[in-house]
Amino acid sequence: MMSEDLWKILGIPEKTSVHLFQHGDSLHIGPLIGVFTAGFTKDSMRPIGERSMYFAKLMTAARKCGAFAFVFGAHQVDFKDQSIKGLMYNKKGWKQVKVPLPDVVYDRLPNRSSESLEQVASTRHKLQSQYLIPWFNPSFFDKWKVFEKLQEDDAVRHYLPGTILNPKQETLAKMLEEYEQIYIKPANGSLGLGIQQILKPANENYYYCRFRTGKENRLRSYSSLSRLIKQQYPSGKLDGFIVQQGIDLHKINQRPMDYRVHTNKNKDGKWEVSAIAAKIAGEGSLTTHTSSEGTVKTLNELVTDYGFSKDYEKSLSEAALKLSHSLDDKIPGFIGEFGFDLGITKNDEIYLFEANSKPGRSIFGHKRLKAEEMSTRVLPMEYAIHLAKSAIEKALVHHR
Repeated sequence: MMSEDLWKILGIPEKTSVHLFQHGDSLHIGPLIGVFTAGFTKDSMRPIGERSMYFAKLMTAARKCGAFAFVFGAHQVDFKDQSIKGLMYNKKGWKQVKVPLPDVVYDRLPNRSSESLEQVASTRHKLQSQYLIPWFNPSFFDKWKVFEKLQEDDAVRHYLPGTILNPKQETLAKMLEEYEQIYIKPANGSLGLGIQQILKPANENYYYCRFRTGKENRLRSYSSLSRLIKQQYPSGKLDGFIVQQGIDLHKINQRPMDYRVHTNKNKDGKWEVSAIAAKIAGEGSLTTHTSSEGTVKTLNELVTDYGFSKDYEKSLSEAALKLSHSLDDKIPGFIGEFGFDLGITKNDEIYLFEANSKPGRSIFGHKRLKAEEMSTRVLPMEYAIHLAKSAIEKALVHHR
């Protein structure tokens, strides 16, 4: 029971069932979850552009879990007033609301360039350091740093393909001799952009380079490796790139495939696997991204339509959980989710190609992954409640 005046003073956004945290004679109503992002538009129907629908679903998931959630950007924080003009979503659509500073923040910045903006970085730093707000999924990963951290861990080292930073031409030649195919990737890249595959079959004299320009998959042949590098990398240097051993992957109709595995922390702050799907490369494509005409299949479809083993689900889940624990131990700050790209060889060995701190959601276009899609929205909200609860209880004890 609460008077209307008190309701307004406390800045409670709307009537809905939420948590009450009690410690002695202190009561905390909430929690208030802020979802931090960038890329706002003037469109009141789609205030965060193409991603508006995803954020709307996230708000709905928060309500289901018994929390208030809102979306905000760095430009909407008023530190003088200690309030935020954020966006909330309900059945009637989006509305702007003035709320107090949140109990916890879920970081969903869309890309590295928004992350490096001065206003974004300083807002994040201030909310974390001065207001001690727990902030999870704080930054994008550098592929090489992730590789180095996992390399130190005996429990997961065997999942790593041979990888070298800033490779020289001699290194590429040596790796091609050993593996016949290699991948060159920007250490800071994402979404498969800038990846090139080089192939040198043992019984051929030519080097082949597979890459993508615009919306087209390309394949070029070269009589020598130095010609290939000169043409594909005009600076002649591969600084800021990593080279990775090519893996002979599972194939369907001659097209290689890998697996996307999502892991999330749950309401108890423990890791669990929330989604697994197979991604099959598009024709002539060097990656399995849906943006390069890749297709998504559920593990069930692989078993029923293509005769794959049911055991893959268990081994992929096991690998993803081990990798989640390992990275969580080594990376500072709170992490609530990962998206792993894993490959399985013909000999059933599992390799990690990439670990994503803010995993894309393209696999959820598949109509049979509805439950998993829902799970990957509900779990971050449950983990946010877990973090907020811990922080609130600490603060209440300290206050008393």
